[in-house]
Amino acid sequence: MKAAIISITENGGKLSRKIADSIECERYMFYKHADGAEVFSDLKKLVGDIFSKYDALVFICACGIAVRAAAPHIVSKMTDPAVIVIDDSGRFAVPILSGHVGGANALAKKIAQIIGAVPVITTATDSGGKFSPDSFAMANSLHISDVSAAKEIAAAVLDGEKIGLVCDHTAINIPEQYFGKNTRVGIYIGREDKKPFDITLRLIPKNISVGIGCKRGTDPKRLSEFIRDTMAQNNLPLYRIGGVHTIDLKKDEPAVIEFCRKNKIPLIFHSARELNAAPGEFIGSEFVKKITGTDNVCERAAVCGGGRIIIKKTARGGMTFAAAEEDVLIDFAREL
Repeated sequence: MKAAIISITENGGKLSRKIADSIECERYMFYKHADGAEVFSDLKKLVGDIFSKYDALVFICACGIAVRAAAPHIVSKMTDPAVIVIDDSGRFAVPILSGHVGGANALAKKIAQIIGAVPVITTATDSGGKFSPDSFAMANSLHISDVSAAKEIAAAVLDGEKIGLVCDHTAINIPEQYFGKNTRVGIYIGREDKKPFDITLRLIPKNISVGIGCKRGTDPKRLSEFIRDTMAQNNLPLYRIGGVHTIDLKKDEPAVIEFCRKNKIPLIFHSARELNAAPGEFIGSEFVKKITGTDNVCERAAVCGGGRIIIKKTARGGMTFAAAEEDVLIDFAREL
């Protein structure tokens, strides 16, 4: 999760440094208290500039200040970043936006442990210790197909109504107290277009690992079109991608970074040594090996993401693509 920590006071800056020692983040400080972090003088402008660039925004200030800064940019819990507020004394960590889908609740708990604060979780299912379809989906890397159905499931759980479950994959640690038969609402986990309940929340596994290779300076639009086209040609929706994998030589490649940022897909880098250790048979190239240290980037990278190759090396104009599919294990006890 790529996070930004925004502080206004000197003490807030100290807290942000402590957090930054434990999690990957970028720090922004009010210019009067700068200590080497990025500086700003206008909070509203800063938030407008970075709101869509991060997975999480952590404000160290009053809740009201954070709310007014973020409010003009809020669109949907499915796309908004997690927003967390920490008071200037570091006593409380309060997720105020995208608690489940955006991971704000989980991040608030992690930050609270780092600074010795109390995580203030206000989402109904969490505060009541009940099953949350949103949190369950995120923990198991499942795409939520219908937000309104997810709300119906959560409401049913809170009202004590049993929900149904149909799963095309192995599932463990099922909390039986929430599930029953012949129910009005329920969850279907799988790739098919099934609707076993009157109100069905369809959760689709994001178990496709995509491996990418490209020439230096590849146009971001061309790479995005290439990935989308190749997925579509193989009848795979983009939301099934659980991660994009490539060689660590591409850590500063704008095209790859931009695609993953815009589509909120994790980007994972691998060394040539890691790629060479990937099991399987691959379409090798001595030219590629001379440049990168490995004979195949895309296929090996896809396998490093987990699973078996389902789309072999596909090339277009200096770009390469491959995909692997991993077996799915659904664990109801898994947490973010």
